[in-house]
This record gives sequence, C-alpha cells and structure tokens, in this order.
Amino acid sequence: MATSQNMLIPTPRGPISAGLFRLLAGSPGDDAGAHDALRDLVGAQLPLIDDIIDDGDVQLTLFCLYELHYGGLDGVTDRWEWHPGLIALRQLLEEPFERALRDAALLSAGPGLPVSAAGLDRDAVADILFGLAAQDSGPGMSRHVAKKATLDQLREFLIHKSIYQLKEADPHTWAIPRLKGRAKAALVEIQADEYGGGRPDRMHSALFARTMRGLGLDDRYGAYVDAVPPVSLASVNMMSLFGLNRRLRGAIAGHLAIYEMTSSRPNQLYGNGFRRLGFEADVTGYFDEHVEADAVHEQIAGRDLAGGLVESEPELFADVLFGATAVMAIDARLTSHIMGAWDNDGSSLHQAVSAAAV
Repeated sequence: MATSQNMLIPTPRGPISAGLFRLLAGSPGDDAGAHDALRDLVGAQLPLIDDIIDDGDVQLTLFCLYELHYGGLDGVTDRWEWHPGLIALRQLLEEPFERALRDAALLSAGPGLPVSAAGLDRDAVADILFGLAAQDSGPGMSRHVAKKATLDQLREFLIHKSIYQLKEADPHTWAIPRLKGRAKAALVEIQADEYGGGRPDRMHSALFARTMRGLGLDDRYGAYVDAVPPVSLASVNMMSLFGLNRRLRGAIAGHLAIYEMTSSRPNQLYGNGFRRLGFEADVTGYFDEHVEADAVHEQIAGRDLAGGLVESEPELFADVLFGATAVMAIDARLTSHIMGAWDNDGSSLHQAVSAAAV
C-alpha cells in the first residue's frame, strides 16, 4: 500500500489532545478565544501530571504539534503550522518536557564526565561519546529479538519503531542550516546516506516500510500512533524538540552521534532475528543496510559532527552531552517497557492491533 504524506489525526488521550484536535478542525482565524482556553487548560493540567514522559495526553499533543512541521495532519490546513497560538502552546508543553529530559539525562550520565570543553579537540569529544555508547544501560532487546522473539513480538517491535523510522532522518535534518563548517558537512554526508543517496527506493524510511509490509503491517506514516505507549512518542518528540529549536543544536548533534554509535551491532542482531523466523532480504534489508552504514556514520557523527561542533562552539559541549545522555535514558526506558511486557508474556503496546492485509 502507498505511504500517505499526511498522518491521520489519532484518537485523543486526554483533555489537552482532544482540545487541540477540536481547534485544528477549524481555521486559524475562527475563534481566537479557543486558543487562550486551550492554553489555560494546559496550565491547569500540567501541575497534575507526575511524569510528563509517560503522559499520553501531553506526548500525543506534542507529537501532533510537531507533525505540523513535517508532513502535516490529514484535513488540517497548513496555515496552522506557524500560528502564534499553537507555537505558544507547544512552548508551554516543551518547557516541562525538556526539564524531565534533562533530569533523566543526568541520571543516565553518571559521574566522571567533563563539565567543559576546555582542552578537548574533536577526537577527545568523540572518545567521550564512544565511552557513553559503550555503557549497557538496559535489558538487551536486540539479543532477545535475535534469539527468542515470537512473530507477534517482531510485529510489536516494528510498530514501536515505525513512529520514527517511517520519517527516519527528518528530525536531524532541521540542524543542517544551523551548523557551519565541518559539523554541517558531516551532517549532510550522513543525511545523504539516510535519504538513499538520491535513490528514493533506498531511503531508509522506504526500506523500513518494505520491512513492515513483509510482516503484514500497515506502512502508512503514523498508522500506529494510537497503538504505542507514551514513551514511544516521547522518544520521537525528543528528536523534534532538539531539531526544531536552534538553541538545542548541540543536543541534536549529540543525539545523532549516540544514535549512530549504538546502532550497528543491534541492527545486525535484529536482522538475525528476522532471518531466524524465515524472513529474507526484502524484510531484513533495512537492518542489514544499517550494519554497514552506521559503522561508518558513527565515526563521522562522533568526530566531525559532534566533535567539530564543539571545536567551533565550545559552549555547546554541555548540550552535546545532554543530547547523547537523554537518548540513552529514554531508549533504556522504552526498552525496559517493552521487555517488561514481553517477559510477562504480555503486549508492550498501548492499544492492541492486528496485522493489516497487504
């Protein structure tokens, strides 16, 4: 089935997302008071939330607000994208979300990390990031997929990943015009590979869509937003937060560096898991592509992107580490959620789904 550009509006998960979807059903000039009412609602709801990373209402609202800057939402006018009321709403939600990510990142970082870039060249920055990437911060989902995962668990695994992988690379691309020199050139080199080197069928998002079809899943972008838990949405919202805010360009560089540094071996194991259940290259191609590509990308991302950025803008070193440790913290939390469900013979999804006919 063809991949749709516009994501269908999902089912609300609480009063904030419900209010947003009511607002988006109209035009930006229809009712100025509705924007203020929604912001007042958010202001009243936020103090009631214990864990914003695990709050489905907030994470779904942020996900859909960010989606206005990507492919858009089905039936929603593009005039909403830069509407001041929605930007103010997004910032109201981003502030506590960023604080929660910084708290999680501090716990993930552990002791011993440098507090400044003084005396660090790009190789030293890369070495610090490689050291972080070597930490084992959670249960081994890649090993489970390789050796034990059932067919239903493989489908769940793809559903979780689809929230990002069907638009793979896009959040990091926002950083290109915000970087200069070595860091910009490095990011462009990585992204060119992510987008297939000019071949649409080799774009990583297209390879992932092919994998989903091979397991009878719906490959339309956003088809499973209703199915995933809040932490799956939070992991993608984190990328959009970093990518769409210029002040966090260091964080998106650190995020990508760790993403690439921790990708090659797990993808090899993922591919092995699908092969174990009899799937061939049309399904495993996405994972096999990342085994080779990310082994190269990790050096470029660590030394030239993150390291090059810190060399040119040393004041961004702390945010590079923030982006790197935040992704480790949230990915560990997502992995723990999935493995906890599977270890108890349950589903890791927020909402049950069935394989779509293809």
